[in-house]
Amino acid sequence: MKKLRIGVAGLGRAFTLMLPALSRDPRVELVAAADPRPEARSKFEADFQAKSFASVDELCKDATIDVVYIATPHQFHAGQARLAASHGKHLLVEKPMALTLEDCRSMIDAAREANVALVIGHSHSFDRPILQARKIIEQGLVGKVRMITAFNFTDFLYRPRRPEELATEHGGGVVFNQAAHHVDMLRLLGGGEVRSVRAATGAWDRSRPTEGAYCAFLAFRNGAFASMVYSGYAHFDSDEFSGWIGESGHRKDPAQYGLARQLLRSARDELALKYGRGEFKTNVDQVMHSHFGTLIVSCDRADLRPLPSGVMIYGDAEQRLDPLPPPEVPRAEVIDELYGAIVEGRAPLHSGQWALATMEVCLAILRSAREQKEVALQNQIAWPT
Repeated sequence: MKKLRIGVAGLGRAFTLMLPALSRDPRVELVAAADPRPEARSKFEADFQAKSFASVDELCKDATIDVVYIATPHQFHAGQARLAASHGKHLLVEKPMALTLEDCRSMIDAAREANVALVIGHSHSFDRPILQARKIIEQGLVGKVRMITAFNFTDFLYRPRRPEELATEHGGGVVFNQAAHHVDMLRLLGGGEVRSVRAATGAWDRSRPTEGAYCAFLAFRNGAFASMVYSGYAHFDSDEFSGWIGESGHRKDPAQYGLARQLLRSARDELALKYGRGEFKTNVDQVMHSHFGTLIVSCDRADLRPLPSGVMIYGDAEQRLDPLPPPEVPRAEVIDELYGAIVEGRAPLHSGQWALATMEVCLAILRSAREQKEVALQNQIAWPT
């Protein structure tokens, strides 16, 4: 079996969340990384017996690398993706793809001109229960999708942040960071093509001056519609509705209510708190599948609710769980698409064009909230069947 040799750009939070898949999936091998922090590079070299570089430019010049996984801050994605493609590297890029549609298009063009694969992820539309719900819909068992309801309440805004993560113009706030998950899931389940968006956002804490909440209404071209609500203000925790299974599929202790705010108040250095928690853990306590809050898909003959343990089907006469076994390798679905695109010649589902369409919706949320009007969309594509 061919192994894809992965070079990582950025050893921060995104990398640590993908690390179990990158280190445990037999189809890939971690061979190098780039990060400006000497302590992060030293730890990577010691933990993985692999090379490290101080710059992404040096990483991209390494001839042993097949794929560059771009897990740097959002504002660097486009330039680094173009650089990696120019060196003939395949691309796995964290969400959001980029901060403007122009940058998204430049990444798509660079990958096409270099004849390299471009996959955008991880996002929660890769989660196995979401993909299973889509499969049930495609089988025609429940009729057409009519309405989707999604909400998530977290402590996102009070997790340790770099200054730019609290500045919308640099990709901060919950729209770029969290709506990218929500929109991807709703587009996957609703057919993909959003016709228009009407939204409102909230920025209610002067000490964290970026969007911490949104409420959006999405109208699809096929007649379906969806609502999505998010709050990252660390009050209500909607993991309560998932049996206290957290976003990454781990068990949560509800007695730790308010921990994020407590840690921020007690920390003298927020950046030290952010990077001080950065252990490179290859084994995680993921007892069930990842999720992104509560989501209900209303179809002609049933409602579907993806859960960490499977998909609940609420039909005309009965309700039942379509169970899924726990994941053996977290986020293996991302590797499925990456390996399929590069080795097996299958077009990725989470392609650059798909991610551009998701980013168009996210940008429309910000514009709709700012201008207080409905925003029509022009760059949408359907989910491949």
